[in-house]
Amino acid sequence: MSLVLDHVSRTAGGETLIYPTDLTLEPGTMNVLLGPTNAGKTSLMRLMAGLDKPASGRILWKGEDVTGQRVQDRKVAMVYQQFINYPSMTVYDNIASPMRLMGLDAGEIDRRVRETADLMQLGPMLERKPLELSGGQQQRCALARALVKNAGLVLLDEPLANLDYKLREELRAEIPRIFAESGSIFVYATTEPEEALLLGGNCATLWQGRVTQFGPTPEVYRKPADATTARVFSDPPMNFLEVEKRDGVLAFGEGETLPAGAFGPELATGRYTAGFRPNHLSLDPGAQTIAFDATLAVTEITGSETYVHLDHHGARWVGLVHGVRVLRPGESLTVHLDPRHVYLFDEAGALVRPAPYAEAA
Repeated sequence: MSLVLDHVSRTAGGETLIYPTDLTLEPGTMNVLLGPTNAGKTSLMRLMAGLDKPASGRILWKGEDVTGQRVQDRKVAMVYQQFINYPSMTVYDNIASPMRLMGLDAGEIDRRVRETADLMQLGPMLERKPLELSGGQQQRCALARALVKNAGLVLLDEPLANLDYKLREELRAEIPRIFAESGSIFVYATTEPEEALLLGGNCATLWQGRVTQFGPTPEVYRKPADATTARVFSDPPMNFLEVEKRDGVLAFGEGETLPAGAFGPELATGRYTAGFRPNHLSLDPGAQTIAFDATLAVTEITGSETYVHLDHHGARWVGLVHGVRVLRPGESLTVHLDPRHVYLFDEAGALVRPAPYAEAA
C-alpha cells in the first residue's frame, strides 16, 4: 500500500514548482514535509492527492499507476490550514457526510461516527453545530471527517497553523496517537522544525521546490545532508562561518582556531563552511568553548529566553540564550560556541562531518 513518486515534477505558468522528485512513503507512517513558505509543500501534496497532474514522472499507489486518475477515484483525505466544516450541520452530520457520499448503510455510518468522535474527544458534542465549538474542537471535527473515510492516504496541510499556542500543543501531542494504528500513510506539512521533531516519523525537507533529504526525522535533524537542509531544519536558521583546515587546526578567519582532530584525522586540508544552530551559541564562557567577537543588532525577549541578532564581521548570526538579557543594540559582545556542536560542509554545501554531539546521539 506504499505511495511512490517516480521522478515527479510540476510546472505552472512556465515556473517549476516541484523539480523531479523520487519519494516512497510506506503504510502506517507519519511523514512530515518541512520547509518555509513557497518551498513546494502544498504543490507536492496536491500531486499526491491527484488534484494536479505532474509535468513528468509517475505516481504509483499500491503498485498501480494512478498518475492520471481523478482525485474522486482515490482513497485520499485532505485537511487544510483553513479547516472546513459545514456550519449548518451538526458535528455528527459533518463527520458522517463523506460516508453518506460513499453510500454506506446507516448502521455502519453511526458506528464509525461515534468511534471516531470518541477518539477525537468529540463524543459529547455530536449534536452541536461547528460554530458552537472552540477552534481546537472545530479542527478536531475536520480531522475526524478525514479519518472516518478510512483513507489510505491522509494529507494534512499545516492543519494547526491558525490555532493558538495551547491548542496547537494539545493537538500536536494527540495527532501521532490518533493515527498510530490506522495503517494509513499520513503526510503533514509544516514550516516549523520543532513541530516536525514533535511529530516524529519521517521527514522530507523542502527548499525551492526540491526535496533536499528524506529519512527518519531525528536523523535528518542531527545529520543534515547539506547546508540547505541544515538551514531548513533550524529555527532560526543555522548560522554559518567560513573556516580553513591547515597545519592540524581549523582557522575561523578572525584569529579563532580549533584543533581539527575533533573532526577526524582524515579531514583534508582545505576550505569549509562551519554551521551551528542558534541554541548552541552562548554569552557565557565554558571550559572548551571558542570565543567570537560580535556586534549586537537587536534582541527579542520571549520570556524565558532571548534571541540575540549579531553581526560577526559581516556575517549575520542569531543566538538563542537562556534567560532575559537586557542588552543595547550596537554594543560589542563576546559569544561562545562549544566545538562539539559544529557541523562542517564543503564549499558546495555538502555535509563533510556531522557535529560530534550528533555522532554520539
